[in-house]
Amino acid sequence: MKMLVKVFGSAISGITATTVCVEVSVDQGVGFFLVGLPDNAVKESYQRVSSALQCFGYKIPGKKIIINMAPADIRKEGSAYDLSIAMGILAASEQTIAEGLSDYLIMGELSLDGSLQPIKGALPIALEAKAQGFKGFILPNANAQEAAIVKGINVFGVDNILEVINFFNGTNRLVPIEVDCDEVFKKGLDLYEFDFTDVRGQENVKRGMEIAAAGSHNVILIGPPGSGKTMLAKRLPSILPPLSLDESLETTKIHSVAGKMSKNTALVSVRPFRNPHHTISDVALVGGGSYPQPGEISLSHNGVLFLDELPEFKRNVLEVLRQPMEERQITISRSKLSVQYPASFMLVAAMNPCPCGYYNHPSVSCTCQPGSVSKYLNKISGPLLDRIDIQIEVVPVPFKELSAMRDGEPSVVIRERVLRARKIQQERFKDIEYIHCNAQMTPKMLKEYCKIGESGINLLKRAMEKLGLSARAYDRILKVSRTIADLEASENIENSHLAEAIGYRSLDRETWGR
Repeated sequence: MKMLVKVFGSAISGITATTVCVEVSVDQGVGFFLVGLPDNAVKESYQRVSSALQCFGYKIPGKKIIINMAPADIRKEGSAYDLSIAMGILAASEQTIAEGLSDYLIMGELSLDGSLQPIKGALPIALEAKAQGFKGFILPNANAQEAAIVKGINVFGVDNILEVINFFNGTNRLVPIEVDCDEVFKKGLDLYEFDFTDVRGQENVKRGMEIAAAGSHNVILIGPPGSGKTMLAKRLPSILPPLSLDESLETTKIHSVAGKMSKNTALVSVRPFRNPHHTISDVALVGGGSYPQPGEISLSHNGVLFLDELPEFKRNVLEVLRQPMEERQITISRSKLSVQYPASFMLVAAMNPCPCGYYNHPSVSCTCQPGSVSKYLNKISGPLLDRIDIQIEVVPVPFKELSAMRDGEPSVVIRERVLRARKIQQERFKDIEYIHCNAQMTPKMLKEYCKIGESGINLLKRAMEKLGLSARAYDRILKVSRTIADLEASENIENSHLAEAIGYRSLDRETWGR
């Protein structure tokens, strides 16, 4: 007698999930047929399921088994369907009770001993399960905390397939995982590994980083080896405003889909800091592949993307940054699908000033050939530099400051000033969609929010003529000076604010590298 059972799983596309119906038919005959556009990992589930069931006294029946994964036009990837397939086979062959099976969304990768391995995308799958009205979501214990963030659906974490079998047979009761989303979120808000209190000296650079954090400006640090560029960049997330709960959930979805969540972790509650090596490919940076996955720019969404040794990155890799920096999202298109990933990040770059690293060094002479400094800088395209508002020269810390026992200003104090400036910007842009901070202002908005007096115009004119600043520096100076004014709670942009902003345009000077 033919027996048909339906079990439900889920497929990930971008950072959203789509419900997949796993239909299992057991009939007279011989053979195992898996259809519905499964990839190789799904096709190999037969061996894993067979071994896992044998460990607990069950088996795949020696009959004709047809498994259809609908909708058939969506590609099913990965080993997370093992548990769905196994439960469907057991129910269709009447080795377990089928009643109530379709009320739950079931996902998990099986080991050969029947235990369950973690899956990717638990959070977006849980959100989809709630939207589809499922009674509960059964998944590996390692992902249960993450999925339990979603309220309105019972999340059951299990360690092996026997617990699931006994649950549907009525001999074992599963207890829903409870997670206090607000408590978990607040608990992790200040868990930063690095703090500005460790930085001695470099007051001008710390000031520049504070301005960058206050206005969400992209920043580049130029200085010789060992001057502290990487140390300063790693501490930037600690002075950025804390993630909101919505930002935290969105960031968690991206990391969940990419399989970057730690075991038994519920939320990403601190701003991400991604630091890819300069040998990275363009696909690894923006995302993609045969089956698209988020890249480094999406993993740094709502956080910081740090590119150390910027000129050493391949030119084509750097050029793909331009569109995401403007659009704050990345679209990856393939012949049969197109996915979108968020990519709203702060770019922090660091570079040596020349190939030998000692151009403009106060005590070490540069050994580079004439013209090689400007040639080195030309590895970075003008359009990319155009999107970096703040350019800071970092000089080595004098021994006197380095050996002083006095700690630097802690991040929590700097963050308070940043938060006050961000609050002013939130009020300023509250009625404008997609604009939240000064760095996102359009040229049209500069005329309204960055008005300067006659003396300010003259100061800017003299600076551009004397220092040989490029035309593209004009808008950047206005944006940065607006942020400096906000840090001082000043309604108007003063000459002092303009003068400080002009000082952050080192690479725009015609004399640089000559």
